[in-house]
Amino acid sequence: MNSVATIAASTRSCYLGAMKHVLIALALAFSAPLALAADEVPAHPYIEIVTTEGTIILELDGRQAPLTVGHFLELVDSGFYDGTIFHRVIPGFMAQGGGFTPGLKLKEDETTIPNESGNGLSNVRGTIAMARTGDPHSANSQFFINVADNSRLDPSKKIVNGSWGYTVFGSVIQGMEVVDKIVSVQTGPGGDFVQDVPVVPIVIKKMSRYTFE
Repeated sequence: MNSVATIAASTRSCYLGAMKHVLIALALAFSAPLALAADEVPAHPYIEIVTTEGTIILELDGRQAPLTVGHFLELVDSGFYDGTIFHRVIPGFMAQGGGFTPGLKLKEDETTIPNESGNGLSNVRGTIAMARTGDPHSANSQFFINVADNSRLDPSKKIVNGSWGYTVFGSVIQGMEVVDKIVSVQTGPGGDFVQDVPVVPIVIKKMSRYTFE
């Protein structure tokens, strides 16, 4: 190997070694706050959703989906969901809400959270999951409640053509009949949606933490 090639190889080796240390340092720096945040998330907080169709009680799973639950609780505690609607409801599938106000005005910011769909929780009937775009890490405030077993929304762990799923982070423990009622209302086009929008808005009047005491 000539001297130029030796220098190039040595330089590349040093560069890769330095980059490895930088990447490890960055990973540790970014993971520390997330780990701390996850430690502060309650294991099984309860949420009450008071809607114009009735009341729903959720139990969230802060152990299996700490980032998602932590983000959701921040929105709940800030009153973000109060006055939003279920804007997309499909019988035999799900009820989606938490991102629009009556009149279908979008209520979201630029905050997104990492996808935690590989947490072992499946999109079965009665579970709540985060809605998102085609970007797997684009979940913001919108959520949906499954009214059927929708395992096709779970991640695919195939070595070839694997895919991200939709993060399940809790389930309905009371009021599933209310969710069934919500997906059974008359729907049509509205705003930018060509179908599945309730004709009479289904409003989340209040969403808050709940205790059984």
